[in-house]
Amino acid sequence: MPHQVEVRVPDVGDAEEVEVIEILFGPGDRVEVEDPIVTLESDKATLELPALHAGSVISVAVAVGDRVEEGTLLLVLEVDPAALEEAVEEAPASSAAERRLLEPAARQPTVSDPSFSPQRPPVPPPVQPSGKEAHAGPGVRRIARELGLDLALAEGSGPHGRILEDDVKRAVRTAIAGAEPPLGGTVELADFTAYGEVEVLPLNRIRKVAARNLSHAWRTVPHVTQHDEADLTRVESFRQAHAAALAEEGVRLSPLIFAIKATAIALRDFPRMRSSLLTGGEAVAVKEYFHLGVAVDTEFGLVVPVIRDVMEKSLRVIAVELAELAERARERKLRPEHFEGAVFSISSLGGIGGTAFTPIVNAPEVGILGLSRTQVRATWDEEEARFAPRPVLPISLSYDHRVIDGAEAVRFTREVARLLSDPAHLLL
Repeated sequence: MPHQVEVRVPDVGDAEEVEVIEILFGPGDRVEVEDPIVTLESDKATLELPALHAGSVISVAVAVGDRVEEGTLLLVLEVDPAALEEAVEEAPASSAAERRLLEPAARQPTVSDPSFSPQRPPVPPPVQPSGKEAHAGPGVRRIARELGLDLALAEGSGPHGRILEDDVKRAVRTAIAGAEPPLGGTVELADFTAYGEVEVLPLNRIRKVAARNLSHAWRTVPHVTQHDEADLTRVESFRQAHAAALAEEGVRLSPLIFAIKATAIALRDFPRMRSSLLTGGEAVAVKEYFHLGVAVDTEFGLVVPVIRDVMEKSLRVIAVELAELAERARERKLRPEHFEGAVFSISSLGGIGGTAFTPIVNAPEVGILGLSRTQVRATWDEEEARFAPRPVLPISLSYDHRVIDGAEAVRFTREVARLLSDPAHLLL
């Protein structure tokens, strides 16, 4: 006898709600294993939810435009019991939680895709200046996150010191008394239309979230930007020597690839650059891993996926992974795990132009490296006692001045430049 399997929204990371932007099957349609069935949009990316089982759609519980959260019922499938048992048996024996996700609705009410929500290490609780854990419900915590408030700074007026919504608002008013609004201006639209025709272009969720996060980072992080440059003469010779062979494999070594590797090596010797300032500002957490966020420009807005364990990867592997992440970003197929764990970020505008810029630190990171267009400069050659044309890469390091001082920032950019001066430094 066929079983009914409920497909529900899986864990979507930090997002409280996601929007249903596409439903690919309707009642009576046949679904095969791994077919994308619903597309969800979070604050950071678009996520496709694939089917775990082959079966027929009995009913669809949501519509395009609905806002859903973890556990929300999406649709119900009618699945052959033999196929269902086979799926359960093929689940890894070490993952009891994933095996339970494959069980029929009669024994397990929530069925979702384990690959859509990978296992993550537990996140330690935030450091609380008061020395005790903040007590608050999910709704209050969501409001605090949206307002950028550390709940440890709020005094709870509820039973047993529980933090209420009014407590959060009171703490925010105290923290930003006299501050300007975080986003937008005070000019009404009618003021613009008085001078001519105006077109209103709504921001998508990715751009709105980016605007909120960047505004918060700019207000709360004391930014300083150090500008420098790196001589890419030997890097360019290396690229040209290997370009043809790598092109046959579909690999392109752009200057960004070398900069990613050089930055990771420099971070090894400058641990404060891969730290985060803990709550209260009395200590920093230094990460002993080397995951780098790399900004990708898409028609939907800027996203920053993460390349993990850069220190352990070759230039070729980094190039392949970055190309794959960029393609997924442009197709809106990045998943929550693609954004997690960065210790430092890189933003490259070299493909567009410019000579220098001030990138905004992606808090809680304390540094971000900006790359502009490589320029050919007449540089003095000591050995030949003459000026010679050399390709020079402008680099701009923005950093959190609470954690990094100017001298350390200059030493860091000088080290990145030194590493980029010879590809051998990146290959050893």
